[in-house]
Amino acid sequence: MVDAVSTGNSVLDKINNSRNSLASSEETFLALLTTQLKNQDPLSPLDSNEFTAQIVQMTGVEQQLLTNDLLAMLVGMNDGGLAGSVNLIGKTVTAATPDATLQGGQSTWTYDLDRKATSVKYEVVNSAGQTVFSRTDSGVAAGEGDFKWDGKTTQGTQLPDGGTYSLKITATGSGGETIKSSIYTTGVASAVETVNGQTVVSIGKLKIPLSAISSVQQTV
Repeated sequence: MVDAVSTGNSVLDKINNSRNSLASSEETFLALLTTQLKNQDPLSPLDSNEFTAQIVQMTGVEQQLLTNDLLAMLVGMNDGGLAGSVNLIGKTVTAATPDATLQGGQSTWTYDLDRKATSVKYEVVNSAGQTVFSRTDSGVAAGEGDFKWDGKTTQGTQLPDGGTYSLKITATGSGGETIKSSIYTTGVASAVETVNGQTVVSIGKLKIPLSAISSVQQTV
């Protein structure tokens, strides 16, 4: 994975360096041509054939610049955005997903309620779809909140680290209506790779689509 990223960066660097060199050549060419036209002898003007040849050369440079821009776009498309996303590694990212890995005997989620809820039921579900822990709170304010789970089942059994668990939230209003909620998980990105043409970010054992990342922060 790292080799693929390095290769992508190397190709992009070469294309960008080539483009900068061509752009500099074009500017130099135009400056020389302008100076030549200003200082030509009125009695012996620049030969039309020679002038046309110089214009053709300049057009060739412009076409090469466009070609390099298109190549850079293709390189970016082929790696699925991988080269541009590798800088996420080592940073703390927040993603819109209900999944989290149990690490150090705990998992933490962030959630967002559309409005104040009369009651909120939190359920932690394992990979088999079984609810291993549940809790209900009353009078939960609207907006962001945190839910921390100590890795213990409702019966008090400590579960081992490394498992993937999902948080399910059921928020209810005063009239018994369901209140919309969003759930996020936060962790340190350990890898970035392309899976089936999609760029995914690894947080613990989770592989989360790049599009699900909602915020990035320096890891303290």
